[in-house]
Amino acid sequence: MAVENQFSTVGKILSVQVLVAVTVALGFLVVGGPKSATDALAGSGVALVPNLYFAYKIYLARNQSAQGVLNAFYAGESIKLILTAALFAMALQIPSVDFLTLLTGFVAVLSVFWFALFYWRD
Repeated sequence: MAVENQFSTVGKILSVQVLVAVTVALGFLVVGGPKSATDALAGSGVALVPNLYFAYKIYLARNQSAQGVLNAFYAGESIKLILTAALFAMALQIPSVDFLTLLTGFVAVLSVFWFALFYWRD
């Protein structure tokens, strides 16, 4: 059963997203200094935290019926979108935040989904 896998595809994706977030922040630290690294980490967090929530919500529904899993999926995705919007609103309240750096961190973490389609075909 795929759910019982010790390190499922979801775990791999979340791990790579954390790795990408740290890598992007380190890159901005080298190029632009600590403020740029903080902005990149904030953008990465805007993408990563809702994904962690969604994965946890689906994990909790793993032993439910098909309808229960579907309901958890819809609820998790809805809350994920609301959480993303709220985190963006909060991140943009940071004084002198660089929007492009914030957006770069966000897009870098989300791009893991796109590349995962090619690399982790089970």
